[in-house]
Formats: sequence, C-alpha cells, structure tokens
Amino acid sequence: MERLTPQRQPLAAFMVLLILRDSMHIPCMVAQLTLDTLGDAATRALGPRLVALLLYGSAARGTHVPKRSDVNTLLICDAVDDALFDALAPVVRAWTKAGHPAPLILTEREWRESADAFAIEYEDMRDAHRLLAGRDPWPGIRVDRDDLRRQLERELMGKLVRLRQAYGALWAEPKRLAEVIVGSAPGFFTMLRALLRLAGKPVPGRPEALVGAAAALVGFAAVALAPLIRHAEGGPALRLEGGARDPLVAAYLAAVARTAEYVNGVR
Repeated sequence: MERLTPQRQPLAAFMVLLILRDSMHIPCMVAQLTLDTLGDAATRALGPRLVALLLYGSAARGTHVPKRSDVNTLLICDAVDDALFDALAPVVRAWTKAGHPAPLILTEREWRESADAFAIEYEDMRDAHRLLAGRDPWPGIRVDRDDLRRQLERELMGKLVRLRQAYGALWAEPKRLAEVIVGSAPGFFTMLRALLRLAGKPVPGRPEALVGAAAALVGFAAVALAPLIRHAEGGPALRLEGGARDPLVAAYLAAVARTAEYVNGVR
C-alpha cells in the first residue's frame, strides 16, 4: 500500500470526512446566504411554521448603499418557542456571518394585531418589500391614519430631543457629531416618507427627491442638507469642515424641529 506523505495526509483526511458524511447522511452546514438563497434556507429550516419572510427597507426600495445600508428582513411564523430558535439558528448564523442583521420575528397573530403600534413601519414596508418565502401577509392589514399621525408625532419629538442632547454632548467633537447626524438620517428619512403619506402626497424613493418633496410641504431648507443627502446616496463620507459651525449642523436640527412642529399641527 502506498504510504501517505505529510503533504497528502490533510487531503486524505478530508476525503474520509466526505465519505463518512455521505454514508451517514450528516447534514451540511448552511452555506453562505444571499437574498436569492435566504428564502429557501428558511423554508427548509422551518417548514410549515414559516408564514412569510419579507425583505424591506433600502434593499427593497432600490436605494441600498453597499457597506453603509443594512439588508433588513422580517420573519412571520406560527409561534415563537425554543424549537423555532433551534431550527432557525444555523440559518441566522450564516446570514449574520454574511454581514446582515438577524431578521425581526413576529408571530402571525402579532403581525395581524400590531398595525396600530407600528403604523409607520407597516406602511413603509407595504410600499417597499419583497416576499422571499411563504405567502403574502398583507391581505386584511389596515393602518389607521390617526395611528400613523400619533406615532409620527411621538417619533419626531423623540428624535428631536435626542438630537439636541447629542449636540449638547458633542458640540466640540465634530467627527462624532457627524456620526450622530449620519446615524440618525435614515430614521428621519423614514419619518419624511410617513409625513408625505399622511399628507396624501407621492413618496419618492431616493433621498434627494424625498427631502425635496418634504421640504416643500413643511418648509425647511433642503439645499442645506445636500452633503448629507450625497452621503445617503453613496457619495463621500460626511465631514463637518466648519466643525459645529458647519451650516449642515444647524440645518439638520432645524429640519427635524420644523417637521415635528408641522406634524404636531396636523389633525
């Protein structure tokens, strides 16, 4: 019998593992997942327990910026228990290893009963989503306009207060202040989309058109937010060249404040 050299021993050991795996029917680990394979992997893992798996957010809207935007997913299932997490763990591990956040998880009952609590999110998701697996979860889902207005007012005032807090803490640290503005912008853009829906206006997808439409309705200076918009659309990283006195700093806070004031007056 031919003797294995040290160089060939790892290859031989690998071949033995493959033979043993095939003969014993040991399942392979979940391969690296993409949007094209996530739905099938989740379906195989959960079977009939999976009600729907949705892609939402910028990746569904067509405004995703690689290495800056998240790929957001929502899993709706029959119930949440230990068995669900056991079955789902390899899929979620592979998905997060690929650099994506784990899916949000709701039971089907929670999904059908939570439109009043998440009015902004439901309408944003309804307008831009892709069904990755399962069945269409939208029939029968209705968002009340009053729920949308109340949540929007609450979210905007919360964002305004937190933004002022961050300004107070980081006024002498322009790099960190820029990070705060960049980090809060996606949420503000979500609120601008909700505002336009509340007003019965068309909702543009791209940030530049969205901010322009909202600014025209509410009355803040869209042009002053141009550096932030360029960043949001994949342009250069935001830098506050003038420090805290950079015009964008005051303009962004003013835009949030004016939008909150406007929504507070809507009935």
